[in-house]
Parts: sequence; C-alpha cells; structure tokens
Amino acid sequence: MTGRDLHEDEILGKAYDAQLARRMLTFLRPYRWPVAFAFLCLLLEKGAELAGPMLIGAALDAAVLDRDLASLDRLALLFLGTVLIGFLFNYLQTLTVQQTGQRAMHDLRQTLFTHVVRQDVAFFDKNPVGRLMTRIINDVENLNELFSTGLVTFLGDGLTLVGIAAALLWLDWRLALLTYLIAPALFFLTAAYRLRARENYRESRKVLARLNAYLQEHISGMATVQAFGQEARTLDRFHDINTRYRDLLVRSVRYNALFFPLVEVLSALSVGVVFAAGGWLAGAGGVAVGEVVAFILYVQRAYRPVRDLAEKYNIFQAAMASGERIVTLLDTRPTLLEPPVPKASAPFKGEVEFQRVSLEYVPGEPVLRDVSFRVLPGEKVALVGATGGGKTSLISVLCRFYDVTAGRIMVDGIDIREWDRATLRRHLGLVLQDVFLFSGDVTGNIGLNDPRIGAEAVEVAARRVHADAFIRRLPQGFAEPVQERGATLSQGERQLLAFARALAFDPRILILDEATSSVDTETERLIQEALRTLLDGRTALIIAHRLSTVRFVDRILVVHRGRIWEEGTHEDLLRRGGIYARLYQLQYLPQETRAG
Repeated sequence: MTGRDLHEDEILGKAYDAQLARRMLTFLRPYRWPVAFAFLCLLLEKGAELAGPMLIGAALDAAVLDRDLASLDRLALLFLGTVLIGFLFNYLQTLTVQQTGQRAMHDLRQTLFTHVVRQDVAFFDKNPVGRLMTRIINDVENLNELFSTGLVTFLGDGLTLVGIAAALLWLDWRLALLTYLIAPALFFLTAAYRLRARENYRESRKVLARLNAYLQEHISGMATVQAFGQEARTLDRFHDINTRYRDLLVRSVRYNALFFPLVEVLSALSVGVVFAAGGWLAGAGGVAVGEVVAFILYVQRAYRPVRDLAEKYNIFQAAMASGERIVTLLDTRPTLLEPPVPKASAPFKGEVEFQRVSLEYVPGEPVLRDVSFRVLPGEKVALVGATGGGKTSLISVLCRFYDVTAGRIMVDGIDIREWDRATLRRHLGLVLQDVFLFSGDVTGNIGLNDPRIGAEAVEVAARRVHADAFIRRLPQGFAEPVQERGATLSQGERQLLAFARALAFDPRILILDEATSSVDTETERLIQEALRTLLDGRTALIIAHRLSTVRFVDRILVVHRGRIWEEGTHEDLLRRGGIYARLYQLQYLPQETRAG
C-alpha cells in the first residue's frame, strides 16, 4: 500500500455539503416522528430560555420603578416556571435525540455490515480490513456525534440567535442597531478561525492516520524489528511523526486560546456599548431601566451560540467526511450478479467441468488461459505446478469468488452463473492453506454455530479426521476457548480443525488448497489415512506442492502459466519426463541422494 493509500480516507471534503447532508438525514427517516417531537421540545426549550431576560427586566421595573411587589412575585414565579419548563423540555429533547441517534446508528451499522458481507471477494482485495472497520465503527460514531450533539447544537444555537435578534428589535430598535454594528467583526473573526482550524484539522487527521498505521505495522512486526536490530531507527521515525502530531495539536490550542478570548472581548464591547447608550436613553426617559438590563442579558447570551458553533465545527467536518465515505461504501455494488431465476440439480451429483475458461484479475493480464477439463462425480483430481501457475485461481472461479473472463464452468451440467451462490457453496467444502479460526470455542469453530450441525456431528467430524485426539487433551475439550485466529493452537492442529469443519458440512465437492503443506509428518500421515476414507464418494480437487500427498488420486493436472500442460496418473506423468517429472525430481531426488 502506498503512502497515499494509507491516508486517503483522512482527506476531508467540504465542511458542509447540502446534498450529502440530505442523504445522511435519510438514515433518520424511520424515526421521523421522534425527531419531530425532539424538534418541538427544542423549540419550547429555547422559547422558555429566551423569556428569562424579558421577565428579569420586567421584574426590575416593577420592583425599582413601580415598587409593585405583587407583580414582582408573579414575575418571579413566572421566571421559575420558565426554568422548570426549560429543564423539562431539555430533558425530553436530550433523551429523545440520544435514543433516536443510537437506534439509527445501530441500523446503519447493521446495514453497512450486511452490505459488506454481500460483497464479492474482489471487493476485499481492494479494501483493507482496517478501512472497512473504520467505516462501520469510527465513521458511524462520527455521524452519531453529529446527530446526537452537533445537529442539536446547530439548530438550538440558530434558534437562539434568531430569537435574540428578534427580541432586541422588539425591545428597542436603536440599541439593536448599535449591537448589530459589531456583528461584522464577529463574523470576520469566526470565518478566520474556521479557515485556520479547518486546515489544521485536515493536516492533524492525516498525521494521526500515519501515526496509527505506523504503530499497527511496527507493533505487529516487532519480532522482525528486533531480529534485525532496527529499534533505534523505528523509534526515530515514530518520534518524527509523533512530534509532528503534537505540533499540530499545539497549533490548534493556540487558535482556540486566541479566538475564544477575542469573542469575550467583543461580547464585553457590545455590553459596554449597550450599557452606555442604554443608560443615556434611560436617563432621558427614552427606555426603561429593566429593558436595558434585559438587553444586556440578551447580548451576553448571543455570544454563547457563536462559541458553541465554533467548537462544534470539527464535529461537522468529521461527520461530513465520514458521511461521504459511508455513502460511497453503500453505493458500491457487487459485481457478481445473482441469476433472475436460479437453477439447481436435484440430487446434487458433484460433476465439475471447465470449458475454455480464461480469467483476468487486471484487464490485459490473463491468469488462466483457455483451461478445459472435466471431473466426474466421485473422482479425485490433483492440481500441481509451480507457485503462481494458476491453481488457486481455478478454485476461486469454481467457488465463484470471481467470474471468468471467458468460457464457463459447469457444475452438474449447469453454468455456475445460473446457480444461486449460497446454494452452490453449500455443496463445496473448502480447506485453505491459511486456516482462519474465530474467537469462541472448538465446537463453534468446527460447526460455525450453524444450527444444522449439532454437537454430535461436530464430534464425529473431528474423530474422522483424527482431530479428536488433541481436542480431548485440551483442558475443556470441545468447549476449550479459541483465541483470535487460533493463536494458542499449532499450525497442524488448526489444519485438523479446518478438515473437521469442512467435513461437518458434508460437502459433495471437497476442495483442498495446500491443506497439508504446513503439517508435520505424523499429522500428515493421519490426514492421509482419513482422506482415503472420507473422500470416498465425493468429488475432490486437491492443490498440493508436496507430491507425496497426491499419489492416490485418480488424475493429476499440471497447471503451468495459466494452462493445463499435462494430465495423467502419477506413474504416467513420471514416464513422460515433463514438468511433473521435473517437480518430482526437485523434491525427492536430492533427498534420495543424501539418503544414499
């Protein structure tokens, strides 16, 4: 992966994209009524909040100028009522928004993972695991923060500013105009802060991505780092990236340390202007003292939304970037299409035929070239040849992980593109060289928690591949916990579990891709004994570098440079003296010479 690939997900687009915002809001469509209720609560909360200064001003006039204590008591009770009403609607709004946000994000995570599961294998070739995890976890969390905090803050602060502007005009248009004269300076300051904060944020996200990638790579490869004495160089490089990230965060602190005090200065300046002009007007009888006090309270409150919106700017920016990446992922469609009317054979016999099959992962770079062969039901065929010859590609197109570029593959006389993929794969048992085990227990890894496969079937499958011997030696037997990727098991034990897994599903076609290449001699002997019995009556395709594992098969196909170069039994191919014979000599003649 190139340096650009590592950080391309952190390159942010516009801070606000109306079309993208509308697309993201569709995630809330199933919850439109709770959202409408939350918005109503927000309106009532802000209305109660904006009534406070007006009541304080009226109470001040009643107490100081009119000495009307009865009105003062009523106004005090009304003020207390607005506080309680504001609290109630703030509680209801916060509860509704947070619950709705969590439910919507739960649905979105479910949608994303379902979408990923349904993608083709080629999709995962182009999208690293870390990137997909970022989509489903980090990016969804960024949207959740927008929906639960940022959006409410934006709407609430916007309503507050509009309400305050209207209240100022209603109280006294002359003082309102004086206050508005300071607004351009505030807008200019906010725009300058936003521009610098945006650029700094973009750069810090890219450096953080680089820092995370560096940590993940070098911690995973720490054994190699230490084996070659590269600790000092590794630390120096980490120090450079870490220092760059620190400097960017410090710069962000400086921006905040300058912006927010300047906002306070403008707030104080506005209050001073109102205080001076309002005092003069009050002295001249042009405005009540209570109105001047209410005016000052409104002006002070007007600057709080400005600060809040500036603080939430990064939330909007991160949410927009995350939303764009999520939408891009959801718009990615599988390239392997299901047939409109799937076909299937009943009963399933297990016949496989390749008819002039060609395959290109990259256009213009063929991996398979005009491959044709037929495997009869119950026949055992081995695929051998040098690494990169195309053996695994033959298995990949048979399982329909990829579609062929030319030709077709027939299973029981039906083109695999006309099969339902799930139905086809239920008849295929695949054992790969790199065995993948899941966190859980031994039983769950053999049966994959499929309800069709009970505990008895799991134990039978393990016994038939001689895996039960080592399983029963484990402290908890079949209930023994398996760590991620089977870290506590040996390579041979993991491969035995993979054999048991394939056989527990009782496939009619068994595919072994280098399945014994990392097994010790004793384990290989046990597997060979099991295979002779277990493959009886099944169609089998066996890929192997170790030619000793394929002597018992019915036929051997030699795959070389994407073609079938030779075909026959072990003895026939040795007599021909071709590629197979040379491979055999390379593997066994040096050993025989040393033994002699």
